[in-house]
Amino acid sequence: MVRVVLPFHLRNLARVDGEVELDIHGSGSGISITQRSVLDALEARYPMLRGTIRDHVTKQRRPFLRYFACEKDLSLEPPDAPLPEAVATGKQPFLVVGAIAGG
Repeated sequence: MVRVVLPFHLRNLARVDGEVELDIHGSGSGISITQRSVLDALEARYPMLRGTIRDHVTKQRRPFLRYFACEKDLSLEPPDAPLPEAVATGKQPFLVVGAIAGG
């Protein structure tokens, strides 16, 4: 199971409380878990999130969202790069964080 933490507004949209647990095909069997596989599984389970985290067509991360795992910013990593093992095994969550802007 991969654990995902969403920002408040996306949890409300998906009607979930707290973390989301996803059973991703291949997790725990030596196959790499990637940002793309996590986000694909998240959007498949919660179709109302399609287009909110990534662009519908390009699948690029939306500008005011960031991805973190194991205290590291993964936002600029390639979407098919393997996530840390702690995330793939469910020990640490994959975080989708809404950027805060002000001025």
